[in-house]
Amino acid sequence: MAAYFRVLDTGVLEGRLNIAIGQAIVEAHQSGKAPDTLRFLRFPPTALVGRHQALGQEIDLDYCGEHGIGVVRRITGGGAIFMEPGLLGWELAFDRKTLGIKSLPELTREICEAAADGISRLGVDARFRPRNDIEVDGRKISGTGGFFDGDTLFYQGTVLVDMDPGVMVSALRVPKAKLAKRELDSAEQRVVTLRELLGDNTPGLPEIQAALTAAFADRFGLEMRPGSLSKEERLSADKFYQEEIGTDEFVREIEEPPRARGDLEGRHTSPGGTITTYLRLEGPAQNRVRGALITGDFFITPPRIIYDLESRLRGLYLDDLAEAIRNFFQDTDVEVLSVSTDDFIASIENALAPG
Repeated sequence: MAAYFRVLDTGVLEGRLNIAIGQAIVEAHQSGKAPDTLRFLRFPPTALVGRHQALGQEIDLDYCGEHGIGVVRRITGGGAIFMEPGLLGWELAFDRKTLGIKSLPELTREICEAAADGISRLGVDARFRPRNDIEVDGRKISGTGGFFDGDTLFYQGTVLVDMDPGVMVSALRVPKAKLAKRELDSAEQRVVTLRELLGDNTPGLPEIQAALTAAFADRFGLEMRPGSLSKEERLSADKFYQEEIGTDEFVREIEEPPRARGDLEGRHTSPGGTITTYLRLEGPAQNRVRGALITGDFFITPPRIIYDLESRLRGLYLDDLAEAIRNFFQDTDVEVLSVSTDDFIASIENALAPG
């Protein structure tokens, strides 16, 4: 049978359930129970933190609580984002072999250029901006990111159709360094919506989805077939929601930076993102690692590998950390989209630097 993509539109769903459905699709695809899939999804007002980010550092939890904005942790890396019904989400789950491309950076380019083509078909000049953004005249209209889980690639993106940037800015704690890097005064200057660009000519969601679907079909050379979630996928999503993704424990898994308890903090920012490392030391000379926490807006695949890295560092002497990190990335089946082994080492070295 010829390869194809199943196309789903699951509408507006509660944020944590939306993420759980994505995880269920990945699991079903891995087990051969779901075809390659393109899903369109939307959220009520929701602040979503990246898989490896410290929740309280990225999201204004008080503001979100006061204004009924949901708080969710994604299963993908990257930075915090804000979603509401006027913003369109899309996600792809497909096999590495489908496009004949194996590396995450190459696949990211292929996917983002296809998405940029789809957005451009609506009447704007959208361009892929490495590492994983899509921009119009230097302003972000779509953010993307993903990971491999086995042979399944899960990749997510957005289209900023219409929104109130003031609410986004209030819900998220956008780092000043991120704005300074682009010489901006506020996060509102960084993003642009189709509504701002096209005004009354802004197309409706069906037209936007059709443009993206056609662009993916043309770029991938594959048929797109309308479909629906299977009963098994929905039951699996409900289980993920109840046992993990929908729980406060999962969302708050990395909550506040542990500086208050005396941990050392080191931050390293590269063109591909920021890595922050917290170290607690032990021993009479305070020269061994008692515990490590690594956070940031980076993409690493599979996402859970970061916990293995933290575990590898525990108990090591400080002089051995750089070599241990290099060996970890050499010996483990890890792919990083935006940062390098040296970036992780630099973050740790900054934590240990005097002063």
